[in-house]
Amino acid sequence: MLETLFGSESAARVLLFVYGRGEGYARQMAQFFDTALRPIQRQLEKFEAAGVLYSRRVGRTRLYAFNPRCPLVEELRALLGKALSLYPEGTRDALLMNRRRPRRPDMPCEAAPAG
Repeated sequence: MLETLFGSESAARVLLFVYGRGEGYARQMAQFFDTALRPIQRQLEKFEAAGVLYSRRVGRTRLYAFNPRCPLVEELRALLGKALSLYPEGTRDALLMNRRRPRRPDMPCEAAPAG
């Protein structure tokens, strides 16, 4: 459905990934969706040129996130949130999980951290 609205599957994937994770880099997105890197990079460049996304460098990595100065970003987030709610639960959970470091070795997989 989003592919039709945004013109390509790569565009929809990029926006959904950035919506779900808050930010991301091209190779991370390509690996998540098991797709080629170059179409993802092209879409990121297009969205940055349009002002929808912005990028910043962290070391040698270019991270992309929604541009808070874009006047349509809140409406776009609302649309992506609604679209993501229609995805299967497994896909939705995988997109929203943003684990950046490994689990402690002594913590069992099913146990949640006490807090």
